[in-house]
Amino acid sequence: MAIDSYSTLKSGIADFLNRSDLTSVIPTFISLSEAKFNRVLRTRQMIKRATATIDTQYFAMPADFLEAKKLVLNTNPVSVVDFATPEYLDNQRSTTYIASGKPRLFGVVGTQFEVVPSPDSNYTGELTYYAKIESLSDSTTSNWLLAYAPDLYLYGALVQAAPYLKDDERIATWGQFYTAAIDDIVVADQRASVATTPVVRARSLG
Repeated sequence: MAIDSYSTLKSGIADFLNRSDLTSVIPTFISLSEAKFNRVLRTRQMIKRATATIDTQYFAMPADFLEAKKLVLNTNPVSVVDFATPEYLDNQRSTTYIASGKPRLFGVVGTQFEVVPSPDSNYTGELTYYAKIESLSDSTTSNWLLAYAPDLYLYGALVQAAPYLKDDERIATWGQFYTAAIDDIVVADQRASVATTPVVRARSLG
């Protein structure tokens, strides 16, 4: 059976578990495995862009935000806003930057972004970030990760079933397959991020 949807994933997990009393908690196993994926995976498929008007010191992060990669202001020329820790932002605000101006630094404070210095005008910012993997459900029957790595979903959910299975010898095997699937995805992403064809540079004359 191909695992290519939320329904077939649940059926596959049930077949591997071979425990009719766990059918009702299989969706929970899937949700817990997705929470784990969001903590350990950072791949190119998770990268998204979002734009926002930056006109105050604090502005909201995207609902699916996991980790920032880059923030730029769409000025002329484009300005890169450097990432900093909240402690560094506090230090720079009090010792280096004027009260307001074009933002030079940004950081994560709770569920918001903070920029330093505070904007002196309305700026259009473009954030590049890692987004959460869209959760599977009866209405969201697939996502990029299930299509790309159904084995990761399967073994991730089976590992989450461990507290119910106690001394089941299969748990160690499922854990090994889960770890291998994570490693394979990381390696594949690293390979895809590196050019395999050398860049040919023109030689100057004279």
